[in-house]
Amino acid sequence: MNSASHGRIVALIWAIADDVLRDLYVRGKYRDVILPFTVLRRLDSVLEPTRDNVVETNKALTAAGIVNKDAALRQAAGQDFYNTSGFTLRDLRSISSAARLRLDFEAYLDGFSPNVQEIIDNFELRNQIPKLTKADALGALIEKFLDPDLDLSPAGLDNHAMGTVFEELVRKFNEDNNEEAGQHWTPRDAVELMTRLMFEPVADRVPSGSYLLYDGAMGTGGMLTVAEDTLQRITRKQGKKVKTHLFGQEISSETYAIAKADLILKGEGEAADNIVGGPEWSTLSNDAFASHEFDFMLSNPPYGKSWKTDQERMGGAKNIRDPRFIVEHDGDSEYSLVTRSSDGQMMFMANLISKMKHKTPLGSRIAEVHNGSSLFTGDAGQGESNIRRWVIENDWLEAIVALPLKMFYNTGIATYVWVLTNRKEERRKGKVQLIDASEWFTPLRKNMGEKAVELSTADIDRVLATFIAFDEADDPDHSKVFDNRDFGYSKIVVERPLRIVGADPGRVYKAAEIKKMKEEGKRDENAPAIIRKVLPLAAKPDPLHGLFEAVVDGKTRVVQYEVGENDTEQVPLNEPAGAYGNGIEAFFRREVLPYAPDAWINESKTKIGYEISFTRHFYKPAPMRTLAEIQADIRALEAETEDRISEIAGGSQ
Repeated sequence: MNSASHGRIVALIWAIADDVLRDLYVRGKYRDVILPFTVLRRLDSVLEPTRDNVVETNKALTAAGIVNKDAALRQAAGQDFYNTSGFTLRDLRSISSAARLRLDFEAYLDGFSPNVQEIIDNFELRNQIPKLTKADALGALIEKFLDPDLDLSPAGLDNHAMGTVFEELVRKFNEDNNEEAGQHWTPRDAVELMTRLMFEPVADRVPSGSYLLYDGAMGTGGMLTVAEDTLQRITRKQGKKVKTHLFGQEISSETYAIAKADLILKGEGEAADNIVGGPEWSTLSNDAFASHEFDFMLSNPPYGKSWKTDQERMGGAKNIRDPRFIVEHDGDSEYSLVTRSSDGQMMFMANLISKMKHKTPLGSRIAEVHNGSSLFTGDAGQGESNIRRWVIENDWLEAIVALPLKMFYNTGIATYVWVLTNRKEERRKGKVQLIDASEWFTPLRKNMGEKAVELSTADIDRVLATFIAFDEADDPDHSKVFDNRDFGYSKIVVERPLRIVGADPGRVYKAAEIKKMKEEGKRDENAPAIIRKVLPLAAKPDPLHGLFEAVVDGKTRVVQYEVGENDTEQVPLNEPAGAYGNGIEAFFRREVLPYAPDAWINESKTKIGYEISFTRHFYKPAPMRTLAEIQADIRALEAETEDRISEIAGGSQ
């Protein structure tokens, strides 16, 4: 079936909404009825040939006292779903009594298999029945969906074509309801880029076999199905035979229902059984796949969305013990990846990484889209920075691709695709590639919500070519390769002594005295430094780290001063050491000591942080205007001013 035929079917279904629901629902709510009815009509037509067999099998199983009937009824239906009610939609169309129709329709819904019940429940279709019955619209809906021109049977549409029609219908509803579209629907062009970045670089290394695909924020499931199609297409070209198994989790009831329905409509009942969703299934606080590992993973997690409720379910930020978010790294057995509660998008990245395969030759590959905050928010030691550090120091980050602005339906902000793997090819080890693809796009003829541009096939090809070229890409304006350490820094705490006017320079003060001096004493840069501790005789002076020599009771001793001022500095991890012990010392002696000779570094407070600045790395200064251009503008303004003055003078006479 071609796109024109798909469009005709979608138009017929859309017309049902306008014909039957116009005065019952606002336009944005048509989907609450039309999507589940589309699913029902397809399932009904698929099950019609085996209806009697299912009914008889169910009776026999019941008579035999068998409780777990699911497998046998699936076999009787010849599908991964069934209906034991004995009704079809054609049976219901002949019922003239609205009350009787409602009862039989509810019995019809109750007869579906548990997996379809999940779809019906999450669509909340039963909640619509009283309204439809009261308006005498239920029968009209059934009649319209049974129109011979709207053939949703397997004879008219194979599974793939039906899935395409359903996806197109979902897209149309999403575009018609722009304020919600971006919450659960990633544009197909963005998904195609992500899947190609995930698969194409390893296409020649993917052997025939079975592969597990996972999306921890799957929305309507589009990423998984596009990823499946992409992997199948790429491996076919390589002469490989692969089988894919889809897994996903989604918190929104309706979008989960759409995803599950889409898979069932495509004949992928097994995949439909492997996705989990609904309000109780938040990926962060209720991981449905805690013991699973996956070959390929991708997600578009929510940006800037609070995850405080999840945090509280997990015991509060300081009590989280989930091994996805409390890991061992750099000698710290409780290294925290817990981000601030105001934005949990990077927690979804940690979730994907926790499910990487580490014992297979191919390992795992991940593509995840984030907004700009994931690049730089969070100070050294905070969750966001810790995740970046954990990812980069484990050498999992292959590349980050900056997408064009206005790519998504409900936001025009900058977005970025992160590409990760635990099996980097040799030339990429210890390196990260940044690709600025923000200028590579095709304008839309008509905006769809905030979406004003798209990635054409040529645009995506250009990104892939740049990615694959890596450090041989001859385009420094759009591709740069960095060492992992280039993104890291040490956040050091610089301290200076407390200096109080009138203090005895050779006296060691007690804590209570120091507290009083801080409250009542007068501070001055030239006053004596307050000694708080004298070290043992064997101690060696180390002014760089706060151990100074001072005369105490007539003897030269190593002392520590009370801290009066402190500040922080960021020292790049790749800071050259020069003639000194390390880069921190070189930085400190160059940038701090000339201006504060009594300062020292509190080494116990040093923290490692990571941030990635696309703006800095791809900054393009605007060219300065020439003097001639400026003079021409001034002359034009002078002439315009003289004309205005003449007009005013003429009008006042």
